[in-house]
Amino acid sequence: MFYGFSAWDWMLLLPAIAFSLWAQFKVKGAFAKYSQIPSRRGTPGARVAQDLLNLNAVGGVEVVRGEGFLGDHYDPLKKVVSLSTDNFQSTSVAALAVAAHEVGHAIQHKQAYAPLNLRTRLFPVANIGSSLAFPLLLIGMFMRMPALIDVGIVFFSAAVLFQLVTLPVEFDASRRALAHLQSGGFLAPDEIGGARKVLTAAALTYVAATAVAVAELIRLLLLRNASDR
Repeated sequence: MFYGFSAWDWMLLLPAIAFSLWAQFKVKGAFAKYSQIPSRRGTPGARVAQDLLNLNAVGGVEVVRGEGFLGDHYDPLKKVVSLSTDNFQSTSVAALAVAAHEVGHAIQHKQAYAPLNLRTRLFPVANIGSSLAFPLLLIGMFMRMPALIDVGIVFFSAAVLFQLVTLPVEFDASRRALAHLQSGGFLAPDEIGGARKVLTAAALTYVAATAVAVAELIRLLLLRNASDR
């Protein structure tokens, strides 16, 4: 029965892990740079978020102050745009980009954007899958129970599917954010480039997370197949 890592495992996973680390470096660097550049209009992130909700006739969504570095998100169940403290009150190019991105998710929700709806439905399954997959895999390996290993792989596949569906959701929200920031006059044309760099760097973290998850799933499938020989 299989367990541990081989040279082939590292060859499969290391590029994805390196990409993930690079993406984290890029997003932190972009945010650090553009969080120090105030937008000329000088509107705080929370105000921009509320104005964009109003301009797009998105009702019933509350903009709240959240916690944590880059912990900004939109909750489609509670209908809340949560902005970290810095982005909530800051007038920086980075803060406005993040605020507009989260509102982009709220607009997706209003318009019943199919990938967002699918991601919302997948979330509880993926959450359970990511929690149970590796305990099941480890138990199955050491107790020599292939059926339990297969169940673990199925659970992990649900988490990978969630990551894949997340990609179009995030890219579309960033596209909407940049368009609305420019058309609404929240950022000048020469400021949009900075906002784009922030959102592109953030998107890379989702791509990297997906790459790691897919690489791990491929590794598990290869090892499971090898165990049958």
